[in-house]
Amino acid sequence: MWNDILIKILEDGLFAAIAAIGFSGIGNTPRRAYLTCGLIAAIGHSIRFVLTLPEFGAMHIIPASTAASFAIGVLAVLLASRIKCPAEVCFFPALLPMIPGMYAYRTAEALLSCLYHTQEKAFVHYFYLLTYNGFTCVFIILGMVIGATIPVFLFKKLSFAATR
Repeated sequence: MWNDILIKILEDGLFAAIAAIGFSGIGNTPRRAYLTCGLIAAIGHSIRFVLTLPEFGAMHIIPASTAASFAIGVLAVLLASRIKCPAEVCFFPALLPMIPGMYAYRTAEALLSCLYHTQEKAFVHYFYLLTYNGFTCVFIILGMVIGATIPVFLFKKLSFAATR
């Protein structure tokens, strides 16, 4: 059982690292930062994955994403000086694999279903889906922004020393 969970955690981290390196490549990130961005994304995405597992408390995706993005921000601030880049160069590509695409897609799908269905019962159901998925998507992104930027302000001297 624990081996299966460990394999899933490692898979999650690997795929997040691949995505972050890809986003680094299209985001004009210096090549020396690719592996750092991948490592940070793997750790952050794995933290979110572990926090949402039932074996570890089954936290909702919003606070799990906020905690994971805080870890991404801390790691970016700590590792940015090693690659001589601003912390933002590291945490932007690392956060992108955590964007809630399925919630955004389900929000748009529910909006179209609201417009299509004219019966009140069906409309109320799809409106519920629209609000639930929309609010979840917005609050995940808001938590990610807040979680990733707090370490930049907490470790102000360290984060700005990386660019000197």
